[in-house]
Amino acid sequence: MHERLAGNPLIMAPMAGVSDAAYRIMARSGGAALAYSEMVSVAGLHYGSDKTWDLVVPHAVEPDIAVQLFGSEPQQFEEAATAVARRLGDRLVLLDVNMACPVPKVTKGGAGSALLDDAQRSAEIVRACHAGLDTVRSGVPVTVKIRRGRRMDEEVAPEFAMAMEAAGTAAIAVHGRFANQMYRGEADWGCVERVVQAVKIPVVGSGDVYTYDDAQRMQDVTGCAAVMIARGTYGNPWVFSGRVPTSTERIEAFSTHVRLLDATGAHMARARSLAGWYFKGMPGAAMWRRRAMECVTAGDFLRLSQQIQA
Repeated sequence: MHERLAGNPLIMAPMAGVSDAAYRIMARSGGAALAYSEMVSVAGLHYGSDKTWDLVVPHAVEPDIAVQLFGSEPQQFEEAATAVARRLGDRLVLLDVNMACPVPKVTKGGAGSALLDDAQRSAEIVRACHAGLDTVRSGVPVTVKIRRGRRMDEEVAPEFAMAMEAAGTAAIAVHGRFANQMYRGEADWGCVERVVQAVKIPVVGSGDVYTYDDAQRMQDVTGCAAVMIARGTYGNPWVFSGRVPTSTERIEAFSTHVRLLDATGAHMARARSLAGWYFKGMPGAAMWRRRAMECVTAGDFLRLSQQIQA
């Protein structure tokens, strides 16, 4: 883990409904050191859901993957860790536990950021993941992602991070907002710095990183070992290298992304969101986005790309 982050500290974040195989391939081609699955339910794996497994298994062209799990039952995490390690083998880089998601449908079951209220259970989950992994392949890192705290003005991140380190966490990602902020307001990078000072394991900073320069600045300000980029990747796989693409390159990248969606069996409706992201700021962007909303097949989106370039 240390070696990978030292070589390239910029990581593509796990994003529900976004970070599918096509998205990960684009991010890695743009320079991301690591790319995550979407959040994967340990309950879904427990009950053998094929749709859940579709989120876990990387495409053949992906070199490796970080899998992020969510849930609240340590036993289910242990089962999931064993099953994922067995299925993915050497392509599993790490197993991450989501302790940050603020969405009510996740937290109401005690998962996501709800775990910030229960450091003991969270530590049990980390240990359960290790137990599950060790039955198949020892040495796979277990990491966690957290927020500043669950409620405004109740910062728990530094102390919580120390508890996770004691439980065997290899690295910890910190988003500098409270869970009940959702994505409103500004992320407090000072919280990331406080976690860096509290633990000896690598800390990954997250929150309000939209450009390559933002990522560099976060590292300089906080001392974090790496930076996780989420919304800054929207339509911008170049964010990991700092290169500014031309309009032609953006359209070509959109076309490539559409082809990847088609090749990996993703629902083509995702390309509508991609169109809004890749076309942002371009001449006639609003019109092209409206046209994209009428597209259904990969061919429709590719023809739209050709029309923009004409």
